[in-house]
Amino acid sequence: MLLEPLLIAELAVLGLCTGFLAGLLGIGGGMLLVPFITLILTGRGVTPDLAVKMAIATSMATIVFTSISSVRAHHKRGAVRWDVVKRLAPGIVLGSALASAGVFAVLKGTSLALFFAAFVSFSATQMLLDKKPAASRTLPGTPGMLASGGVIGFLSGLVGAGGGFVSVPFMTWCNVAMHNAVATSAALGFPIALANAVGYVVAGQRVEGLPAGSVGYIFVPALAVVATASVLMAPQGVKAAHALPVKQLKRVFALVLYALAAYMLYRGLVA
Repeated sequence: MLLEPLLIAELAVLGLCTGFLAGLLGIGGGMLLVPFITLILTGRGVTPDLAVKMAIATSMATIVFTSISSVRAHHKRGAVRWDVVKRLAPGIVLGSALASAGVFAVLKGTSLALFFAAFVSFSATQMLLDKKPAASRTLPGTPGMLASGGVIGFLSGLVGAGGGFVSVPFMTWCNVAMHNAVATSAALGFPIALANAVGYVVAGQRVEGLPAGSVGYIFVPALAVVATASVLMAPQGVKAAHALPVKQLKRVFALVLYALAAYMLYRGLVA
């Protein structure tokens, strides 16, 4: 599949939007990338089932680059909870490897699309309801953080997102301030994306029907364009995140997730 000028333009705009959202919401941009890359690939002849899997894998690979740009900007503002990152990262790597190199290869793309829609809708509802956590609630101990990291990494591997749709609600539920949760989620995006990207490459080695330019399930030409654009825009999203009040930030987060869940539900049902 050649990158004709129109496709390059589409991917560049997509990268700019996802980079901004990565910085704004700490979601790595995957929630936007998966639906749109699915649309782009199916429009160019890739079978719907394979397009969903490639979109998830390519989306995750871009987060390797987006997370670096986003977390640098958050770190400069002192917003990243590195103590939380260190405690969640081991479980995240294990959960990611299990999802991307194992379960992902077995599940059908249509099933992944429906799972994406259901879980993202749940996450959006939790954020929109803005339930106040008990004042005494704190982050769990080492076993609890290991298990939580495993769940975040596993779910991220199935839907191609940086984990913010799970980690941000989890941290705010444990009384981590919203802006710190968003910044910390951006930092968690790197180990999530790297572990999953490796798994997608391994799992897709013998898959038939992949377009030219694919490495495993990852569509490298799209990765190159989207990653370049998103890295440029992520710092602007960080600026916006620190300027917005917490309640407004949560509403933006929830509305974006609802819209993307609706599209993926449509894709899953049609396929």
